[in-house]
Amino acid sequence: MRGLIVIVSMCVFFASVSSGVTPEEQFHQGNDYFEARHFDSARQAYNQVIAQDMQSASLYFNMGNACFRSGDLGYAILYYLKAQRLDPSDTDIISNLDFARRFTSVQMEGVALNPVRSLFESIVEPYQLSTLAWISSAAFLLFFGFLITRFGFGYRNSIVRAGIYNSLFLLLVVATLTMMKYDNDYLTKRAVVISETAEVYTGPSDLSDKELDAAPGLIVEILSESGDFYNVLFENKRRGWIKKDLVAVV
Repeated sequence: MRGLIVIVSMCVFFASVSSGVTPEEQFHQGNDYFEARHFDSARQAYNQVIAQDMQSASLYFNMGNACFRSGDLGYAILYYLKAQRLDPSDTDIISNLDFARRFTSVQMEGVALNPVRSLFESIVEPYQLSTLAWISSAAFLLFFGFLITRFGFGYRNSIVRAGIYNSLFLLLVVATLTMMKYDNDYLTKRAVVISETAEVYTGPSDLSDKELDAAPGLIVEILSESGDFYNVLFENKRRGWIKKDLVAVV
């Protein structure tokens, strides 16, 4: 199956090259299809752009809109999440994602097991990882500058001492937030249920006992994998095993 996907993607790429259609033109063509309410055609146009390894928040956002309007809730939420990762402060992405998630037939509201971590995650959520990395770098340079002033030039006044302590505190806080953002966005592997029927089992086999019935649009954290199954954690902290082809990795 994976080999087939690669072949199809290559065919789409070479077809677009041979036809002289640029990714930008395909993107605008998808927008035109969407405006004309030809949502399936819009998805095909956006897919051609995505198949060429193009990434942007607007591309994923528009793809999410086309999927939602064509009735594919799972993929709509998937692409809204991809768009949010690239532009977490965009209010349109946030509102459309929240709106789409209301249509999931099974609601699993999260339980904050670690309130402190949840607080930090809520702080970093609106910021891109690159933004936090730049702030961390600036905090390090500020701290280093005060150290040079103190030990290189020998200034010992209270302003320099306060600057050292405050810049060190700022550096530790921002560095912690940056690491948490990286862990949340890139180290934590998430997926979205895309199948209309998705059974979750107690073990990595369809012969195991059924844990629950999932619904398209549910977001899960992938803990491990075994054969054709993912061991996943739902937002209400229930765990189980689900077939890989029933979910799409964010």
